[in-house]
Amino acid sequence: MIILKSDEEIKLMREAGRIVAECHEMLADVIKPGVDTLTLDQLVEEKIRSRGAIPSFKGHQGFPASICVARNEVICHGFPDSNRLMEGDVVTIDLGACYKGYHGDSGWTYAVGEISRERKQLMKVCHQSLLLGIDQAREGKRIGDIGYAIDMNAKKFGYGNVKEFSGHGIGKDIWEEPSVPNYGMKEKGTRLKKGMVIAIEPMFTLGGWRAVIESDGWTARTVDRSICVQFEHTVAITDNGPQILTIL
Repeated sequence: MIILKSDEEIKLMREAGRIVAECHEMLADVIKPGVDTLTLDQLVEEKIRSRGAIPSFKGHQGFPASICVARNEVICHGFPDSNRLMEGDVVTIDLGACYKGYHGDSGWTYAVGEISRERKQLMKVCHQSLLLGIDQAREGKRIGDIGYAIDMNAKKFGYGNVKEFSGHGIGKDIWEEPSVPNYGMKEKGTRLKKGMVIAIEPMFTLGGWRAVIESDGWTARTVDRSICVQFEHTVAITDNGPQILTIL
């Protein structure tokens, strides 16, 4: 069931989203070669709790940490660990904050030091595709319009577009209906209505789009071990068009 949010609920989600954005602003300053992701997890949890919120991911369905870490060929849902980030890596940090019962969710890929031109371009196009998807998140449009815009941009540049994982509704639960795939057909799927809040999160690769889940039951990698990046925002459907909630 899709749950429409009131203006008051969206205000609370905007505050949750602001906390998430503050965490990403902090991460942009501290992610560099030599840093381990356990340290990043601790910093994010401390930041979220200092703002009167709780980490959305920690304990969710048994997940052990406050952030999901996806380094290089990992697509999503990886655990933070003591391995140090290396020059040339790309690492996605996905995190959520729950403020007064409502969630904000955003994942972002960061360059670790200087990265290759190929990886920079992949990041640029994936971020551009997120914005193209967000532009379709308007009352009267359909879920398929979002996925179509994202997928067409991936195909334009020849990138893999991960299909096993998708965006989602969000509110009192971190994952709600509807599913928001990163591919689709124009004018198909659930119609978007004022009060819907969704997370849009394209994941592009330098190779194939297929994923495999590792033995921990969480970490997803590309089957061909190609590099993957992701960009995600929480977005509200309003009378005035899409409003990104996970920004400062």
